[in-house]
Amino acid sequence: MKQVLDNIKKFRELKNLTRDHLAAQLEMSLSGYSKLERGEVELTVAKLFKLAEILDVNVAQILNFDASKIFNITNNSVLNGVDIANQNIYNDVYKDKYIAMLEQEIQRLNEQIANPPQ
Repeated sequence: MKQVLDNIKKFRELKNLTRDHLAAQLEMSLSGYSKLERGEVELTVAKLFKLAEILDVNVAQILNFDASKIFNITNNSVLNGVDIANQNIYNDVYKDKYIAMLEQEIQRLNEQIANPPQ
């Protein structure tokens, strides 16, 4: 989960968006959003999808963003002539991460149903 939150922060910074902007788009306080980005509050699947929409990326990109492909020229397959356009980015690793995240969300929702707020 830490990696996913780091990826959200990287996308936010790459797109020159402030925490204030994302907080407003998510209808959260700046403090609440900052806690979410630091992993102090839970990232729900719904928020993940909303963040992907705000950042104009898909969820798979957030789950699997590899900054080294952008910032590390020696490992950048685009610069090294590899045709990444024909590679399938939705492989089993991405699918497994997504399934694990959905399972966590299901567990969280089941706990809320079993123990509703008083």
